[in-house]
Amino acid sequence: MINAGVYPGLEPRLLLPQSVASPMNLAAELEAGTYRYPDDVDVLGELAASGLRGRGGAGFSAGIKWRGVAAASGAKVVVANGEEGEPSSLKDRWLLTHRPHLVLDGLLLAARVCGARRAIVYLSHPETEAAVRLALRELQDAGLLGDGPVPEVFMVEPTYVAGEETSVCRAINGGPALPLSKPPRPFERGVDDLPTLVSNVETLAHAAWIARHGGQRYREQGTADSPGTALVTLAGACRKPGVYEIPFGVSIADLFETAGGGFVSRPRGFALGGWFGGMIGPGGSAISCEFGACREAESGWGCGAVTVLGEHDDPVAFAAKVSNWYVGESAQQCGVCIKGTHAIAKTIQTLNQHGASDADRENLIRWGKILPGKGACAFLDGAAALGRSLVAHFPGEVAAGISSEKAQQEHA
Repeated sequence: MINAGVYPGLEPRLLLPQSVASPMNLAAELEAGTYRYPDDVDVLGELAASGLRGRGGAGFSAGIKWRGVAAASGAKVVVANGEEGEPSSLKDRWLLTHRPHLVLDGLLLAARVCGARRAIVYLSHPETEAAVRLALRELQDAGLLGDGPVPEVFMVEPTYVAGEETSVCRAINGGPALPLSKPPRPFERGVDDLPTLVSNVETLAHAAWIARHGGQRYREQGTADSPGTALVTLAGACRKPGVYEIPFGVSIADLFETAGGGFVSRPRGFALGGWFGGMIGPGGSAISCEFGACREAESGWGCGAVTVLGEHDDPVAFAAKVSNWYVGESAQQCGVCIKGTHAIAKTIQTLNQHGASDADRENLIRWGKILPGKGACAFLDGAAALGRSLVAHFPGEVAAGISSEKAQQEHA
């Protein structure tokens, strides 16, 4: 059971009170008046007005992405990406199991706008598959699927890289769920070699809400940089870990104090944007929850997952655990990624065992600068950010992991 709640004073858009008490079936959505949108709405216009940014990690403009696929000639495909491979994130699973109709509403909306001949829900967890299939049966029984494509469900083994958009298309096309080199990108040639819109399930849920209420109303919450609300996953040393709906623009400290029930102990640091965004020190509590502010802090909002390290948590030990995860989750397709993730993990493990050298610290800084962008996908970028941010934000802990004997040998 995932804890869930709404930022105090916020009128929820995705995380409705009735959805917290019990997953909302079609009857509950119809009773709440939250199903479907006016048929004559200018969806692309409202998306552009809303400023909606994608919630799968990159934060790219949803309006631009949808318009690009809609403008392509011929048949198209739309995919709801619910493969939540980020270990610290639970928000997509919560949404798919508690409000599957809102996600399907957004998917069918995207199919209509883009002129898609196929609509696919891409999943990796059994509980989300069961919820989506039940919701589809309800729509079929009620005759509410309309004239568009009947959504298909595609299951894949859960891995981090399986959710990357070229992995999504490759898997649906019958290959392994592993990234491909770009270009072409899916909006150019994806599933069935057709222009394909791959959209995170939270993005689709927001799009359905915007189609019903309009882009300007969507902007009544959030900031100019990051309009609207967001689902976040809070974890670590807080009293109420779980999934929450918040307005963009609150600080990290306010996020935990107001939504997460407060810190268990004085924060020692944070992992922001899931494990992909690297680490930040205790000063990160002042960062505003929005894409631009997180980027300026040399981290990222990513999937909206934030883990707090308490005063007794060791940042180096945490980084060592995450670096091992990077080694295990690598697609093993790019030599630079295989070597890079192993080298970063080995170096952080040596730090954790208090046997590192000054050269090891300098390597983590150097790799953090030169490795991003070198792989077929951005996976290596996250491992590089982990090492770089560990050194940058926790210099004392890193220094404690350097062996005095090795330091003397280096300077002899």
